[in-house]
Amino acid sequence: KYLLLLTFSTLLLAKYSNCDFINKDYEYICKKVTKKGVSVKYVNSFLFSDKASKINEQSFKLFSYKKTPSHRKDEKKANNSLVEKIPKIIAHVKKYSDVYDEAEKRFGVNREIVASILMKETRLGKAHLSFDAFIGFNTLIKKVKVRTSRDKWLLKMSKSNIVSIIKHCYDNKIEPNNCNLPSSYAGAVGIPQFMPASFVYAIAYKKGRVDLTRMQDAIMSASNYLNKKADFTKLIEWDKIPDLPKVEQAWYDYDFIHKNSSFAYEGSKNSGKEYDCFACNKPELQYLREYIKKIMRYNNSSNYAMGVMRLAYDTHQGL
Repeated sequence: KYLLLLTFSTLLLAKYSNCDFINKDYEYICKKVTKKGVSVKYVNSFLFSDKASKINEQSFKLFSYKKTPSHRKDEKKANNSLVEKIPKIIAHVKKYSDVYDEAEKRFGVNREIVASILMKETRLGKAHLSFDAFIGFNTLIKKVKVRTSRDKWLLKMSKSNIVSIIKHCYDNKIEPNNCNLPSSYAGAVGIPQFMPASFVYAIAYKKGRVDLTRMQDAIMSASNYLNKKADFTKLIEWDKIPDLPKVEQAWYDYDFIHKNSSFAYEGSKNSGKEYDCFACNKPELQYLREYIKKIMRYNNSSNYAMGVMRLAYDTHQGL
């Protein structure tokens, strides 16, 4: 009896002493996050928590490759429906004018662009985020069977984001089971919909802890992200932008005809995939193209970037 108790207690202590997991993805996560200063005990308590045992079948289904065409169609529908929200964006920009003044001065990112991103992401903070970021990424780790390059990417992306979630919760002294980050199905958090791996770009408007559910912090964080991640450092000169409604419709027509289309790129350096580039050989679109590329660093969809630019263009006209 005493031998059994001693053996059991030894096992309990051992599980907190290192990053040896049967699940090699968990082992990778543990090693990565402990290098960032998180204690092994905390990492183990997170990966053995009740939260880690949960599966979200809905988020896993939405990540399916089969959903990609419908996501693209939904992006177009969203762009069209959001044009009627321009008055709300204008009112929002005026309400937070002091914050946008500071953001433009510090980062060189147009207020119309940031406000349009926040509208597209969460309807300026009104959207309900019904998923949990950790559970969503952990579901992918448990359920994805690596057969394709996309599967490898999903697994790598999930592990990277879980490392960031654990570090975030540890730094903020939150117990694993209480570390709830409401998110989209894709694991994006807060008003600006930051992936946890992008929390490094999150900054507070004033001194204190950053809160991505607070509008002022969302504005500053999105501006900082575009500045640092996309080299967005100079305000758009709107008189150099062509007639956006006309360009937008021409792009949608082009995208409908060409299966592998991109507004701004001829190909992907990472995958080697070639695209039918809409703007590449059009001199009158090169200035717009450069800013579309910057917005695509926030979300790599051409339709997303065009939607943001259209909303920003109309907002500028309204202002």
